[in-house]
Amino acid sequence: MSDATDAEGLTVGQASARLGVTVRALHHWDDIGLARPSLRTAAGYRLYTAGDLERLHRIVVYRELGLGLDRIRAVLDDSTADVPDALRGQRKQVTERIDRLQQLGAGLDRMIDAHERGLLLTAEQQSAILGPRWNPDWPVEARQRYGATTQWQQYAERSAARGPEEWQTVADAVADLDRALGDAMDAGVEPGSPEANQLVERHREVFASYFPLTRQMQVCLGRMYEADPGFAAHYDGIRAGLATWFRRIVDAAARAHGIDPDTATWQ
Repeated sequence: MSDATDAEGLTVGQASARLGVTVRALHHWDDIGLARPSLRTAAGYRLYTAGDLERLHRIVVYRELGLGLDRIRAVLDDSTADVPDALRGQRKQVTERIDRLQQLGAGLDRMIDAHERGLLLTAEQQSAILGPRWNPDWPVEARQRYGATTQWQQYAERSAARGPEEWQTVADAVADLDRALGDAMDAGVEPGSPEANQLVERHREVFASYFPLTRQMQVCLGRMYEADPGFAAHYDGIRAGLATWFRRIVDAAARAHGIDPDTATWQ
């Protein structure tokens, strides 16, 4: 390299500003031999000539296109390098990245909708899957009531990943459980018995399709199923008195695990 005190050229700071890259990047490219300044001042400071700036400009362009530094070096310095082939390869990677980002964007849209709507099904799909008694306004009402809770967030995350087929599987599991509860009550299954406790565990497993359910939370649900007119009508529509019987088997199972149903809280 020439050692010039007043030769024409741009300092590292000036070149950085001209090209829109950091001084650190210019130093790194110099250190690895990708873009070394042709001149230096008497004090040893780098000076970039017009030719240096042209090379730097090409490096910046190829970097913005996503080429790695080694690939850029080959494009600039290897006379046998197939530049169009390198760019085609980069174009393929960019296309694949765009596809991935579009998929991510679609997933984010579904997640946003799930947090805002709860159930990503049309009213017709909801009626077909969840039955004619299902009210499509219920998910909206649930969000208004529970939207700030961790459980709503967990429910939304599960909902975002489900389509009609997945929700049909959930609905079928719930219906099977409801039938099993009704049959057990008819058969005289007593709260605290192994059969009753097994049904309580099954309820927790099925309910996990919405969000994880602790035993204390299950006790709170049992109370709500009995006290809330809508839930009580649902269970008593399966078997008269089923809402109260279900609350009793949940309470008995909770006591077996050291939980006092009278003081259980949503936790």
